[in-house]
Amino acid sequence: MAHDISRTAGVDLTLDVGDLSDPLPEADASVDITLCLYSVLSHLPVASLSKISEEIARVTRGHFITTVRSIGSMPTIFVDSIEKARHFELDHTRDQCRVELYDGRQFTVGFHLFGAVELRNYFDSSFEIEDLCGLDLFHSRFTPDTRWNPASVPIDCSFHDHLVRLESAYSRHPAFMERATHLLLVGSRHYFEKSATGDAASQSVD
Repeated sequence: MAHDISRTAGVDLTLDVGDLSDPLPEADASVDITLCLYSVLSHLPVASLSKISEEIARVTRGHFITTVRSIGSMPTIFVDSIEKARHFELDHTRDQCRVELYDGRQFTVGFHLFGAVELRNYFDSSFEIEDLCGLDLFHSRFTPDTRWNPASVPIDCSFHDHLVRLESAYSRHPAFMERATHLLLVGSRHYFEKSATGDAASQSVD
């Protein structure tokens, strides 16, 4: 049975539906943590991203965390498993993915793949970037899993640990991070405001 968190004692939760292309209803610096996950930004028009990033920065008081699909990520068709697609192709000029399923249904989904520098450039004028890295470079580090893989694939702890170390070592390497499943960016208004204040103070002293 699903748990209704809105009825949990001490939790005050409301959900609103909106469009990130429109001005956000929140007041300036009123949001402690702004999350924009699961490639939400990838589905938005690229021409609007600068405006959207400024609006996110306006309402954020603390941290901003986002994940987007990287330019070297594995393909997806969004609407179903990739095996259901008769044909799919991402048009990088128009940022549109056209999908035709074996059952005859056709979809066009807006989607943009991000480079690491590109993603940083949308937010580093408003946030102090605390982290920018690739997520899930080595997918096989999650296997084997006895709930999924047959017993013939042994659980090798040393191999798993080696992949974890590789993930940590290369997740921020420019040549590797853009081949990850997602890019993760963590930004902070706290440090950004302190830095901006410090720069202003230095300039006034000079």
